[in-house]
Parts: sequence; C-alpha cells; structure tokens
Amino acid sequence: MKHLNIEIKARSHDQDRVREILKSKNADFKGIDHQIDTYFKVGDGRLKLREGNIENKLIHYTRENVSGPKRSDITLFESEPKSTLKDILTKACGVLVVVDKKREIYFIDNVKFHIDVVENLGTFVEIEAIDDDGSIGKEKLLEQCQFYLDLFGIVDEDLVSVSYSDLLLKKYE
Repeated sequence: MKHLNIEIKARSHDQDRVREILKSKNADFKGIDHQIDTYFKVGDGRLKLREGNIENKLIHYTRENVSGPKRSDITLFESEPKSTLKDILTKACGVLVVVDKKREIYFIDNVKFHIDVVENLGTFVEIEAIDDDGSIGKEKLLEQCQFYLDLFGIVDEDLVSVSYSDLLLKKYE
C-alpha cells in the first residue's frame, strides 16, 4: 500500500501538555506500543521492519532531511509478528541500526500523532498528516501539520530533520 505523508518530528519537553491537548481535541487513543524498528542497509531510501504490540509492518520510505513539515513517500507491507521476514532481511541486506521506543498513538481524522520515548535519544512528538488515496493533497496536509505545530507550541529549534535511525547512528559515531 502506497500513500503520501507530510510529517514533523520534534524534541518534546512537555509530553503531558501535548497529551492534554490531544485529549481536549477528542483524539482517538490507539494505545501504547513498544516498537523495535530494525533498519536495513539499502541503496535507496530507508527500509525498516517495525515490530510492536499494535503495529507490525515492513516500511520503505524516501524523505528529505529538512526541519519542519516534510514529504514522505511510503510503501507499507503488513507483516506477521515473529515471522521469518527479519531473518531474511538481515541475511540479505544487513542491519544498519535498531531503534527501541515506547510510542503513544493517537488519531484525529487523517492526522496521526506519536508521543515517543526513544531509548538513548529522549522524548519526541511526531505529527503525520496522511493521504491514503490521493483525495486530500499535499497543500491540505501541510496546513494540517502547521496547525498542530502551532497548537502544540513547537519551536523551530526543537524540530528534527532526520530519522531516529540517523540520530542514533550519529550518536554512535
């Protein structure tokens, strides 16, 4: 399944405030997921296997490394927990890095929110405006991201331009 995302990742210094804002907007809380994202060595974009209690997916995406709202082109494959997929990918591609996080997942309409605690990195919030079928468009997705960026009071210096995998790789250099 392919779709378009506009997303924002930012360091979060007050996750309780973000949580309260989401509750005040009647966000649909999907639960807390302990996710292990294994990133594989690939020639183009990023390929990760997400293993969690709620989400289990193989995800390939390309995205610019820019602060603020950024476009991601994503292809998803629903995977089965404890399948042989991880072993196959590890042998075929090699592991680049593993991201271990606890993630609260919320939705308001087509916008998905993550309140993350990432091992060895800290606390973050992510906003993903999702267009599953091409009916919303990039401009509306950008507007949605900007609305929540302002609502949460996220400042420019807290915006993160790269993935958690990139942050960990830089930390381990």
